[in-house]
Amino acid sequence: MAARQDTAVRHPHLPEGWLEAPLGTVADVRFSSVDKLAYPSEEPVRLCNYLDVYKNDYITGDLGFMGASATQPEIDRFGLQVGDVIVTKDSETPYDIGIPAVVDYAAPDLVCGYHLGLIRPDKAEIDPTFLAKQLGHARIAGYFAGQANGLTRYGLPIGSLVAAPLWLPPLAEQGAAGRLFRLVDQAITQTQAVIAKLKQTRTGLLHDLLTRGLDENGELRDPIARPEQFKNSPLGKIPLEWTVLNIQQLLANVAHPFRSGPFGSALLKSELKPAGIPLLGIDNVHVERFSGDFSRFVGEEKLRELQRYAVRPYDIMITVMGTVGRCCVVPHDIGTALSSKHVWTVSLDLDRYSPSLACWQINNAPWVLRQLRRDEQGGVMTAIRSETLRALLLPVPRLQEMDAIDAVVRESTAYIAREENELDKLRLLKSGLTSDLLTGRVRVPPDLLENPA
Repeated sequence: MAARQDTAVRHPHLPEGWLEAPLGTVADVRFSSVDKLAYPSEEPVRLCNYLDVYKNDYITGDLGFMGASATQPEIDRFGLQVGDVIVTKDSETPYDIGIPAVVDYAAPDLVCGYHLGLIRPDKAEIDPTFLAKQLGHARIAGYFAGQANGLTRYGLPIGSLVAAPLWLPPLAEQGAAGRLFRLVDQAITQTQAVIAKLKQTRTGLLHDLLTRGLDENGELRDPIARPEQFKNSPLGKIPLEWTVLNIQQLLANVAHPFRSGPFGSALLKSELKPAGIPLLGIDNVHVERFSGDFSRFVGEEKLRELQRYAVRPYDIMITVMGTVGRCCVVPHDIGTALSSKHVWTVSLDLDRYSPSLACWQINNAPWVLRQLRRDEQGGVMTAIRSETLRALLLPVPRLQEMDAIDAVVRESTAYIAREENELDKLRLLKSGLTSDLLTGRVRVPPDLLENPA
């Protein structure tokens, strides 16, 4: 306590009771020398490595630490204890240094690995979770970036880490803030796990729906129990009621139902404008999601000349260059916009085929990938030719079944979207807590100080 008071200062921007103190006055700081190699003459250990720290806020027992070896003095010096804080000390960018993680799990053979700094806080002076959040704050990140040395790889000197200027409230307030941070982090982790599980379930559901469909009772057909409900086709076994058609046969009876825009040929780059009619391209097409971020435009006077490239609501757009084969549906409220080069825009007959079903097929179905690989060159799919896309075979359920499939997938998608929305809210809450509680702009409520549980 005396050591901190000797070096702590009353910062003018901090609230009453807060002090600014160097990290080294409230913690012991060590840089690990334990590499990833294993030597017969050394003791076998498990290493907490760079990525274990970089990717996690907390070091837990389920991370799957790698095996290595260390001398007994290294184990004594760099063995982990619950409540330690580990930070990255090297990186390819100066703004990626000092990423912290709190140690929640320790074992006699678990050791801090190379390229990491091991910080052992004096728990009578500083709460470990509050310390980790302080080290991860933008204020300290900026300090680390300014202290880092290097040209192509940057390293933080141990003296700079020891001197890192912490803003410290009273210990009880630190502990209460740390508990709040952990509650939010736990909620974020749980929500992420739910989203990952839902996406995995949706992937399996999509595969079943696209290969088995739904019977008249809304149930998935079973090719094992009811093989008579299926037939062979060029795409493999499909439900008996389904047919197989190519995209050319499914086009709408409209002018120019299959098109790619003129950007880069008839339309010169010099004709682009800062505003006007949006040009839709690869950047607007994500897997099953249309992005309405527009960055290229042409003037209104070009509309008549380029009318054949206008997109329609519920068109599907397919990328044919770069990351080829991504597909999404154009939203109903698109307004006036034009298709540009490197994207095929297709108008389907909505009475015969669902645009959503087409995109789910193109984005997910293995038989679609097999057909698109006709354009591979040297094992790499670099583009999709018009004739390949026109000849792309798709299984075609009856319209009523397509609607039922569409409803099931949309419900699953909406469930994931709701969880992702909750995750965004939690991340926003965490950002606000970090900004408020680590700077003293908002103090921890008194009832949390009095009731730590």
